[in-house]
Amino acid sequence: MRRRQPEQVTAGKVAEFVTHLTRTVVTTGQKSTVPGVQVCLDVAGEDWGKAAEIAAEHTLRWSAAWAEHLSPDFHVVCLLACSDGHCLLRTRLAEGRPELPSQMPSFPAANRPERHIQDMFGIRFTGHPDPRRWTRHQAWSAKEFPLRKDFPLSGSPQLKTPPDCDYPFVPVSGEGIYEIPVGPVHAGIIEPGHFRFQADGEDVLRLEEHLGYVHRGVEKLAEGRDLAGLARLAGRLSGDSTVAHGWAACQAAERALGVEPSPRALALRAILCERERIANHLGDIGAICNDVGFTFALVQCSRLRELWQRNNAAIFGHRLLMDRVVSGGVNCDISPEHLPELFAEINELRVRVEELMPMLLEYPSLQDRLRTTGILSVELAQQLGTLGYVGRASNHQDDLRRDAPYAPYDQLVVNVPAYLEGDVAKRTRVRGDEVLVSLELLEQLLKSLPEGPLQIDCGPFARCCEGLGLVEGWRGETVAYVRLDETGRVMRYFPRDPSWLNWPALERLILGNIVPDFPVCNKSVNGSYAGHDL
Repeated sequence: MRRRQPEQVTAGKVAEFVTHLTRTVVTTGQKSTVPGVQVCLDVAGEDWGKAAEIAAEHTLRWSAAWAEHLSPDFHVVCLLACSDGHCLLRTRLAEGRPELPSQMPSFPAANRPERHIQDMFGIRFTGHPDPRRWTRHQAWSAKEFPLRKDFPLSGSPQLKTPPDCDYPFVPVSGEGIYEIPVGPVHAGIIEPGHFRFQADGEDVLRLEEHLGYVHRGVEKLAEGRDLAGLARLAGRLSGDSTVAHGWAACQAAERALGVEPSPRALALRAILCERERIANHLGDIGAICNDVGFTFALVQCSRLRELWQRNNAAIFGHRLLMDRVVSGGVNCDISPEHLPELFAEINELRVRVEELMPMLLEYPSLQDRLRTTGILSVELAQQLGTLGYVGRASNHQDDLRRDAPYAPYDQLVVNVPAYLEGDVAKRTRVRGDEVLVSLELLEQLLKSLPEGPLQIDCGPFARCCEGLGLVEGWRGETVAYVRLDETGRVMRYFPRDPSWLNWPALERLILGNIVPDFPVCNKSVNGSYAGHDL
């Protein structure tokens, strides 16, 4: 089916939601107090679930939730989004009775984030249909909550952490049904994650994921860091999204402090982010094809990606562009003598991708494995709030660069490819389309690269402040919340990788497929384990 153009969305959806909400539930403070969002509303704890219900009625998208321990209270925050802006809902809970109505009945995407908050803070979500632990494996007990202020960074070290073999997977029984455990340790170099299949013959009846095996305590590690340390930590959250997470964290801190990097620094950030997007999409296209035995595509895409990343190292100083984004700007530049080389590289890659993608999309034996495999319906993609290429292959077209543009994208035209079929073939095709879109954006950015300092000073610091960063990474909307104290040190850093919203889609799109199709379905989603396992 041909590419579908973005739909028109009614203007003022956030305003309509706020009007309805303030008439229905107990709220205070309609004026935004968090830089980076349009509206911030304080909601009474007992109305937390009702607020989500109203948001769902207004077709807002559930984006993230996090908590913060500010004794004697817990602060819980929910981020909602639509095409005309973002809205924060906040509530306070007393330490003695940390309990809230769950938002999952209205937004399935709230499932795992609420369970993460439960494990990290001990906050119970009433009405949640799945109260099982999520992030807590066996490294700490059920009565310890690592993100409370009284929990030490080092935790309670044990000589040997017991194996996490008692996670209560949902059983499926019946004649001829059998179970296949996969992971958490996998062949090759991929990160650990457990997948539990129930199958009848080769047909998958159910898939359940269990992640969190590489939990590193990122949120706790951030506490007390200066801005330079925050940027370095954010850039290591997920190695393939170092620019996206670094930019989101720095953007949040800069918004909190009321400073903005120079136009040149922002343009360079966008160039780095688009280069990161292109490298990862090339790698994924090849890997998807290789998972069904089409090695030719892997060889070609690996070659193109390698050349691209070598130029990253030669011009920007790092193959993966790590630590190029810093607080207040960037620490790399493009000299005039590099511009011809960069334009030539863009033209060469465009030619190669325009040759390669039609070949892949038309090759019968390849498409026989990719078309109608792992279908994620348009309705289910909307319900789960999937992001990036996973959502766009199912016509969920959200893209911050176009819908809520931040500099320099507010000066650019960003095309967003989207399809209706929602299968592996379209998740592959969207990646190829996005490579070409990114090449166009790189040309626009390089042709009008402004002047200005690479980095500005974000000080002095005189007050506690908070800000929200929102960046369209290669996997989709990347979120960072930062609260700073009066000395500029981090009090709270919460990052949300798009994988939190895309991983659950894998459990759904695999249903009705055969077990041998799992690797290619998994690769077509390509959720980040590290980005999820904070």
